Amino acid sequence: MGQLIKVGITGQNGFMGGHLYNFLGTKEEEIERIAFQRDFFTSENDLQQFVKSCDVIVHIAAMNRHEDQQVIYDTNVALVQKLIDACKTTEAVPKIIFSSSTQEERDNLYGQSKRDGRKLLEDWATAYNGAVASLIIPNVFGPFGKPFYNSFIATFSHQIVQGEQPTVINDSTVNLIYINELSQAFYDEIIKENAENIQSYTVPHTSSRKVSEILGLLKDFKTQYVDNGQVPKVDLNSFELDLFNTFTSFIPKNYFPRKFTKHTDNRGAFVEIMRAGSAGQSSYSTTVPGITRGNHYHTRKVERFAVISGKASIQLRKIDSDEVFEYILDGSEPAYVDMPIWYTHNITNIGDTELITLFWINEPYNPEDADTYFVKV
Repeated sequence: MGQLIKVGITGQNGFMGGHLYNFLGTKEEEIERIAFQRDFFTSENDLQQFVKSCDVIVHIAAMNRHEDQQVIYDTNVALVQKLIDACKTTEAVPKIIFSSSTQEERDNLYGQSKRDGRKLLEDWATAYNGAVASLIIPNVFGPFGKPFYNSFIATFSHQIVQGEQPTVINDSTVNLIYINELSQAFYDEIIKENAENIQSYTVPHTSSRKVSEILGLLKDFKTQYVDNGQVPKVDLNSFELDLFNTFTSFIPKNYFPRKFTKHTDNRGAFVEIMRAGSAGQSSYSTTVPGITRGNHYHTRKVERFAVISGKASIQLRKIDSDEVFEYILDGSEPAYVDMPIWYTHNITNIGDTELITLFWINEPYNPEDADTYFVKV
C-alpha cells in the first residue's frame, strides 16, 4: 500500500461536501479524510492547522441563496480569501480543487462569486507554485438535499411527500448530474497527477430532462411506492433509479415498518411480500436467537427486509450520523422495512425461536459486490 492522500473538504457537512466525504470513505485504501468543521473559517488557527494537514483540499463551502445577492458574493469570495491566507501564512501548498458552477458566465452575483473566487485561487497557485483545478458543475441532485436550497428536485420530493402540490415555474430542459457521479468526478481529480498547475474544465452532465417530466416521475413514485408499497420500474444505473433513491430519502423514518395484507382461510394464510416493476432477486435467511446479521450499507441498491416468522430488531444509521432508528417486527403480524442508501443496517433475532427473514434486492445478490460496505450500526 502506498502513502495515503490526505484530503480535506470545506463544506463537509453540506449536501455536496457530505456526499463526497462519505464517498471517499469507500476509498480507504487510497485516501485519508481530514475532518473539517464549519467554524474553522472563524478561527485562523484551526484553518491553518487544517490546510497544513492536507495534500488536497476540495473547496465546496459556499452560500447558494440569500435575499441579498451581494451577501452571497461577499461571503463566497471571503471564504476563498481566508483559505488562501491560511495557505500563505503556513506556507502550505496543497492541491486545491475548486467547486465552481455553470452559472459563472451568467449575470448574477452567485456566478460572479464563483468566477472571481476561481481567479483568486489561480493567482495564488501562480505566485506560490501551487495547483488549482476548477470543476464547473451542472445542476446536481441526490439524496438528503435541502429543499428550497440545493435543487428543485429536493424541493419537489419534499413537497410531494408532505402532500403538497409543486409548481412548475419554467418548464425548461435541465442538464443534471447525480451526486454519486459528481463525487466520482471529484475523486478522479483528487488522484490525478496533473501536468499543469492551473486547470479548469466542465463536468459533463449525465442526463437531461424537462422539469415537468421529472415532476411526473416523482408523483408516480409517490403513488406506487408510498401509497401502494410497490417499487417502481427503475433500471440499474439509470436516471430513474437515482431519482427514486433521491425521492425516498425524503420519506420520514416513521413510515416503516409497513404491515402486509394477510389473507386467511381454512387452508392457512397468504401474504404478498413484494410487488415491483423492476427485476430483482429474492432470498431468505434463518437466524438463531441472539444473532445479528448485516452491519453494511449500499450506495445504489433498493433492498427490502420482510420478517415472516420470529421476532426481529432492524436498526438503521446514516453513516455520517450517530442517530439509530430501530424497528421491531414480529412474524405474527408480517411487516417489512426498506433499507435506504447510505444507511448501514442490521437485523437481530430478539425472540426465543428461529427467525425467518425474506430479502428482496433490485439486482442479483453477490457477496463480492462493490456496492456493499461493512460498517457497524
